[in-house]
Amino acid sequence: MKLTKTNLKLYAVTDRAWLDGRTLKSCVAAALAGGATMIQLREKQASFEQFLQLAQKIKPLCQQYQVPLIINDNVAVAKACGADGVHIGQGDQSIAQVKAERPAAQIIGVSVQTVAQARQAEQQGASYLGVGAMFATQTKGDATAVSFTTLKQITTTVNIPVCAIGGIHQGNIKQLYGTGIAGVALVSEIFDQQQIQAHAQILAKLTIPFQ
Repeated sequence: MKLTKTNLKLYAVTDRAWLDGRTLKSCVAAALAGGATMIQLREKQASFEQFLQLAQKIKPLCQQYQVPLIINDNVAVAKACGADGVHIGQGDQSIAQVKAERPAAQIIGVSVQTVAQARQAEQQGASYLGVGAMFATQTKGDATAVSFTTLKQITTTVNIPVCAIGGIHQGNIKQLYGTGIAGVALVSEIFDQQQIQAHAQILAKLTIPFQ
């Protein structure tokens, strides 16, 4: 599945720490039913086998909704489950390594915090960029803060779509209007909700103004 800018509007990034005893599959299903446009499976602590089993449960849901499944920083899992792409950070393996290990990967996302990193990622073949943290976030305590000025500089510098991430929620999402982003990537704002589907529906309406 090829990436479109629309896929980045409401990008749900999983974190089982927020599920409160619920299954990941049921929570992802609710997010998709509520309007999530892309799913990133993020499992930093899982073994290869655990990660793959989760991916194999999530993939049919993404296929049902025709939404890309992205694997966070694990090309082997992405290859084994037939995911649509991989997302890497600045400290993870390079784009060149991802392409070498999985030539068929159609989508490669890269986390960036500066204009220089954004330019480099685009030149190396990134499909989209994740920029943040835009606000204070509990999900990633060591996240580097990115200013709105830098975000706008990135969106006007690169020709690939950009999504914002980090501390974004229903109350501050409108502050990102007019920055040139294609959408937002959300973790706890989706998965730390009692009514995930209903809340995702609200968020989906708030992402309509993004380009």
